[in-house]
Amino acid sequence: MKCHQHFCNFFTHQDGLCFCHNVTSLFEAIGIACNQNEWCLFIDILSRSLKAMLLHNGNKYPSLPLAHSVHLKEDHNSIKTLLDALKYDEYGWEVIGDFKMAAFLMGFQGGYTQFPCYLCLWNSRDAKVHYHRRDWPQRTEFSVGRNNVKWEPLVDPRKVLMPPLHIKLGLMKQFVRAVDKESTAFKYLQDFFPTLSEAKVKAGVFIGPQIKKIMECNAFPKKLTSKEKAAWNSFVAVVRGFLGNHEVENYVENYGTMGCRMSLKVHILDAHLDKFKENMRAYSEEQGERFHQDILDFERRYQGQYNENMMGDYIWGLIRESDLQYNRKSRKPTHL
Repeated sequence: MKCHQHFCNFFTHQDGLCFCHNVTSLFEAIGIACNQNEWCLFIDILSRSLKAMLLHNGNKYPSLPLAHSVHLKEDHNSIKTLLDALKYDEYGWEVIGDFKMAAFLMGFQGGYTQFPCYLCLWNSRDAKVHYHRRDWPQRTEFSVGRNNVKWEPLVDPRKVLMPPLHIKLGLMKQFVRAVDKESTAFKYLQDFFPTLSEAKVKAGVFIGPQIKKIMECNAFPKKLTSKEKAAWNSFVAVVRGFLGNHEVENYVENYGTMGCRMSLKVHILDAHLDKFKENMRAYSEEQGERFHQDILDFERRYQGQYNENMMGDYIWGLIRESDLQYNRKSRKPTHL
């Protein structure tokens, strides 16, 4: 009997979804306490796959996969199917994902809606007042048919965590879109990332490591105009400061002065700072992003067959080289 088969028994493949049918027993088999207050549920849905995993709030343990599918569609019903399969109501984890995921969880209709914020009734189409008004009415109900709510919410809104990584990516996107495309700064970005297409650079489509790389470049800020430099310094301060546990002032004002559009992510930072956890690093999505990279080897090994064997094998890989510690800064694979 192969060692990983013991963990395969905790997973079921049904209706296109491979999921853990007994989370408590899985924790017991691994040898760690199943305390729902110490973990949050990270859900990521892409055009070709749906993944759910538990992230340890203190970053002591690596991400623990709970579900995977390449068949479920990117919609509200798929997320409901996932939560029901994991028996979410029994655990009540806090949930983290991108803002599209938050919309699914809150039952919002898709597309560019007028009221996309699940915390307040911010009017995304009233651009004239975006950088001048913060006192939007708070959402006190999620009534189907009103304020872009199409379905009943799947989780308690208080259980939804802000996604710091996606906010960081969104701020970068808005900044690059506002930069003059004929300026030396924009041309510098193109030369700095030669493997990126011009379309991606224009759209501000960057990933975390690329953002970190340009933030460490001393030459780029010198290419910016005074307004652009103020906005860039604010972005860097937000990423290194507030999103790293400290608040930064004037970041929104500088974005407005530069002419950046007020996106949902900018609005969240502008109007809902009090909704962020005191320690943002404890809920970092970097674990989830690392999980994507780690599981690629298993996906290739199983040739796209996302089943109980792959999930069990992945968990056994964590157990096999266990040191019971999670090192946030380590570049080596982390294990339970």
